Amino acid sequence: MKYRTRRTGVIGIGLSLTAIALSACSSSAEPTASVSDGSAVATPQELTFGYISPGPDTWYQRDVDGFKFAAEMYGVKVVELNSQYDQQKELENIQTLVGQGVDGISMFSFNENGALMAAEAGNDAGIPVVLTDNVGAAIEAGASVAAAVDFDWCGMGEQYAQEMADKWPGEKFAVIAGNFEAPPTKMLDDCMIAKAEELGQNENVFLQQTGYDPQVAVNMVQSLIASGTEFGILFVMNDDMGAAVAQVLEQKGLADDVHMMTQNGSDVGVDMLNNGQIEYTISSSPGWEGMIAFLKLYQAATGGLAADANEQVQLPVMAIDANSDLTDKSVVVPWAPDDIYWSLTETYFPGLAPATE
Repeated sequence: MKYRTRRTGVIGIGLSLTAIALSACSSSAEPTASVSDGSAVATPQELTFGYISPGPDTWYQRDVDGFKFAAEMYGVKVVELNSQYDQQKELENIQTLVGQGVDGISMFSFNENGALMAAEAGNDAGIPVVLTDNVGAAIEAGASVAAAVDFDWCGMGEQYAQEMADKWPGEKFAVIAGNFEAPPTKMLDDCMIAKAEELGQNENVFLQQTGYDPQVAVNMVQSLIASGTEFGILFVMNDDMGAAVAQVLEQKGLADDVHMMTQNGSDVGVDMLNNGQIEYTISSSPGWEGMIAFLKLYQAATGGLAADANEQVQLPVMAIDANSDLTDKSVVVPWAPDDIYWSLTETYFPGLAPATE
């Protein structure tokens, strides 16, 4: 059976925040020190940024790790708050940062409404806001932010569809998704399925969300197999769920009959590629994404980017399979903070960070 859950739009939650007249630092000074030797970058004044993380998952933690990695280099203090997937707590976290008078807010929300609330609060208080993994939804809804930093989620979805059409034409595919309330999940799934329909080689026969819970993914795949639904390709939204699902396929004797793809390119995914448990993934380092979010917020807080610029930044699609050089950090980008982030930033976003030597 094929079905999907849809969002019904932005939840209308009244946001009443006391406006705080706080101007972002207007200095246009840019950092000049090289980062290649690990030395700190000169900061025009002492800054404090707030980072709101949506939940405790590894992806979100690595994102804030990357943010802090860059912040340490620039001498910027970070106040980290976690919303625990609770919309009321998310609102409270926004209010807390505004009340503390931070110089910038980086917001990674688990839903579209949280991003809108952060944008509104930042505008009212004169604090620049950078959104992460919102795929432009808040901007499209009329929000004003300095920047929105994302991976090219639609491009990823289309790449998965192209891979299926090229390598396994005629095979039906099932999708074990993440969280439909999270814009990246919805965009990736929608673009994958739409592209598959356009290519006409692979039919989607199953799509359900798991909340990124490996046990839910296991139960889902077991039920899918028991239902007798015919499928030859299985896409799993992250590597941790993919590792759990791979065990189910092996136990059921289907490991050689089902082509599995995952998302993220984490250490777990790389191990699965090496072991032949999956055949394809896309490297998406949340650590690097967090660093880019910091650099855009730093630009905004130091006068290099308008607080209402609405600049959309997309990290590239980096597809990998068993034939890729899995030791090449410029392709299989580490999740944990790594100096390779600086050279990648110089390559894909020249001028955003100090040049490395």
